Amino acid sequence: MSTSAAATGTTTSTGKQDLVTIREGSEENSIPTFKLASGYEMPVVAYGTFRSNPGEVYDCIMNAIKIGYRHFDCAHVYGNEKEIGKAFNDAIFGAQKLVTRDELFITGKLWNSDHGTDIVSKACDYSLNNLGIDYFDLYLIHFPIAWKHTGIDTPGWGQSELDNDTSLIDTWREMEKLVASKKCRSIGVSNYPLLLLHDLTCQANVPVSCNQIETHVYYQRESLINYCLSRNICVTAHTPLGGGNANEVWTNSSSPIDDPIVKEIAAGKENKNVTPAQVLLRFLLQSGVVVLPKSIKTSRMEENITLFGMNLSDDEMNKLRTLDKCVSYKTNPNPLESFIGGPDCFTDNGTDIFD
Repeated sequence: MSTSAAATGTTTSTGKQDLVTIREGSEENSIPTFKLASGYEMPVVAYGTFRSNPGEVYDCIMNAIKIGYRHFDCAHVYGNEKEIGKAFNDAIFGAQKLVTRDELFITGKLWNSDHGTDIVSKACDYSLNNLGIDYFDLYLIHFPIAWKHTGIDTPGWGQSELDNDTSLIDTWREMEKLVASKKCRSIGVSNYPLLLLHDLTCQANVPVSCNQIETHVYYQRESLINYCLSRNICVTAHTPLGGGNANEVWTNSSSPIDDPIVKEIAAGKENKNVTPAQVLLRFLLQSGVVVLPKSIKTSRMEENITLFGMNLSDDEMNKLRTLDKCVSYKTNPNPLESFIGGPDCFTDNGTDIFD
């Protein structure tokens, strides 16, 4: 997406960018954007492709584009890049010509087993080729951990072994080269805690444009988010609804979408069509966080992007802030279990890289 997007987020008096106001004169159905440190504009609502299986993701992408999504969050390890690429190609060059490439904002991610300095560029090329595009709008280091390389076409998962020869800053230097070669317009990280992110910002030559993290009303991470925003690092929420039913199974606990306070706020809006999911997403947007909801259902896709005709009052925002449990649900996918059976598995449950 070009640096002259139609609906641009402005900066508020608190230093956070305004992610909910559509600029006057913008095209119908425009979505506000976050201006990244690179100067490029990122739409503040994305369609997430995690847990979208091959065989279903093509239709999901096509439907999302028709509904109005222009920001798509992808990753090599999700195993669905080729089918997503076919959808992009058909949307751009097919008979309907639904969009142009310049109208799309496409994020990709470098997997843990591809951190080696001789691998980063090849891994980026592999994903670009899968997706049928010439550049990423944003390319992220998926997790702050390097595993031994297992082959570009076979991203490591299971019996994972730490790479003792590659530091995180070595990987970042190769990411910076991707910007210089115009394979990526912006670069950033994902799942970085504050201490590692600050260390990176002190060494980066190309600014860190984004930190994609788990955050939702049950895990609000105020310190990390405010740190990022103070450095003009965009925060994107990969689990903005708390993971829904999948996390209920994983954690054996209720999802934020079923929280009584969330439901009460949704029911109390003048527009009776407001849903708990929209309340959760709007909470993050009003907190300065870009959201990446995911659903394969067209009705839910429409619901998750229809966020700009409503507003949460200060009182409602404060009520939602009281829901913070300060506990990670460890999602997307947490590499904990991947170490089981390998030489770097240090507990019966795997290795938690965030300990």
